[in-house]
Amino acid sequence: MTRILPLSTSLAIAALLAGCGDDDSTKPSMAAKAEPEVAPAQEPTASAVRGPLLTLRDSQLGPVLFSGSNRAVYTFTRDESGAQARSRCHGDCAVAWPPFFAKARPRAGEGVKRGLLGTIRRGSRRQVTYRGQPLYFYEHDPRGQVLCNDIVEFGGTWFAVTAAGRPPV
Repeated sequence: MTRILPLSTSLAIAALLAGCGDDDSTKPSMAAKAEPEVAPAQEPTASAVRGPLLTLRDSQLGPVLFSGSNRAVYTFTRDESGAQARSRCHGDCAVAWPPFFAKARPRAGEGVKRGLLGTIRRGSRRQVTYRGQPLYFYEHDPRGQVLCNDIVEFGGTWFAVTAAGRPPV
């Protein structure tokens, strides 16, 4: 028996399959492991939990920001930045480009400008920002690699982030 999927589901599957980069690995999808966008009402205090670490590391694009778990971080041109920073990546977008959440104040590692680090509210959680721009991961990036710089998806362009908080040249 043939089953017909709703158009929105078909489009979402097509977008994830198309993706960017050339990842044909058989590792489990991070989407299945991703935490829901809404966290429990109680979050640990900053003193009980260390915030995530960002460092500047070499990549095929030159030095860009990576999380402490060696995952490249990205910004999205559709997001609002600065004092009124707000994420515009939700639903299928947030599955392909999971937000970089923090339970405590993010920490600046080697090459990262501490004054450019921050967070914004995203529901009941905090999303890490750099230079006022919300940060994300790309679901299919292998650790230590940047596969999706300067990629147009979900109505905007995705860029890796340099120490200055700008796209690589």
